[in-house]
Amino acid sequence: MMTDLHHLTEEQRAIIATARAFADEHVRPYADQWDRAGHFEPSLVRRLGDLGFLGMLLPTEYDGLGLDARSYLLALEEIAAADASTAVMMSVHNSLPTQMLNAFGTPEQKRRFLAPMARGELLGAFALSEPDAGSDASAIRCQARRDGDDWIVEGTKAWVTSGTHAGVIIAMIRTDTPEARRRSKGISAFILTPDLPGFTVGKKEDKMGLRASPTVQLVFDGMRVPGDRMLGAEGQGFIYAMQSLEHGRLGISAQSIGIARAAFEAARAYAMERKQFGQPIAEFQGVQFKLADMATRLTAARALLHTVAAAKDRGVLVPGEVSMCKLFASEMAMWVTTQAIQVFGGYGYMKEYPVEKYFRDAKVTEIYEGTSEVQRIVIGRAVSKPQ
Repeated sequence: MMTDLHHLTEEQRAIIATARAFADEHVRPYADQWDRAGHFEPSLVRRLGDLGFLGMLLPTEYDGLGLDARSYLLALEEIAAADASTAVMMSVHNSLPTQMLNAFGTPEQKRRFLAPMARGELLGAFALSEPDAGSDASAIRCQARRDGDDWIVEGTKAWVTSGTHAGVIIAMIRTDTPEARRRSKGISAFILTPDLPGFTVGKKEDKMGLRASPTVQLVFDGMRVPGDRMLGAEGQGFIYAMQSLEHGRLGISAQSIGIARAAFEAARAYAMERKQFGQPIAEFQGVQFKLADMATRLTAARALLHTVAAAKDRGVLVPGEVSMCKLFASEMAMWVTTQAIQVFGGYGYMKEYPVEKYFRDAKVTEIYEGTSEVQRIVIGRAVSKPQ
């Protein structure tokens, strides 16, 4: 189930072809090996940067490509169909850190960080969650206090994608006092780099899926942060993060579609080859119905994503629609990968075949960038408002 090329521009077709060729040469042949070893391949960062794929949404003045959201999502789907771990690195980088810097950074901050990020010289990460603050992100306790022109930061961030190799981390840190505790209104955004005194990469998580994408804790032990590293206005970081999560949720939707597409294509090919009772199992109606439902849900998720992305590009996005994309695409990916294992039967449960990896990689799309439950809350509030 490839993307329908008939309704795309020549530039978008070229982007798909470039992403697919890159994935076929540099990602797909090694994805299983990286997954088994839990290995992050750092050379991918510079290679993606050389293609412009780490600055797809950034203005050309910062060495970005200045593309629309749909073009970016088309490329991301191709990478995700080859390896979800590589796709999540690309997605996080292109959405949260670069978009927050571009939207809220000072001219000096943009000059210093955005062009190297677009070229793949600096990998971006985002640090919001903490061990005791997941879905309730406004409950974070990581604390900054003033010390002259600097800030001294204490605390721990959790589940930071690419945290082992990131050169720029946008972190949400409390700047109100422990006595005031204004929840979301007391949180500010900071631009962190690994060279800051007191910055340490902590525990690396041993995950079910996305094993080639490092997820770590970041520990701030009296970390000294220069005053010019605050991003935007003091106390506005949580608002910035919530606004920027729209980009991240669209990216996770494209990642979900890429995973599901790979699972569907593997199941379809296997069904045509595997014979039982003297014929390919693809000729049995029960298997055909599974493939039909998989293809339908996959096509629907992609259509929803690109409709919403086009609306976002036009500035006419309806509240809740991004959450609809993320909810539908992630649950679709989990369902499609489950059905793919069923088509493979016992072989689908074995690591020798690819669908068990797709299944493992799909699960987290229902969790990060806002769980399915959180997405339903966002959607429910949006559709319950008076029209």
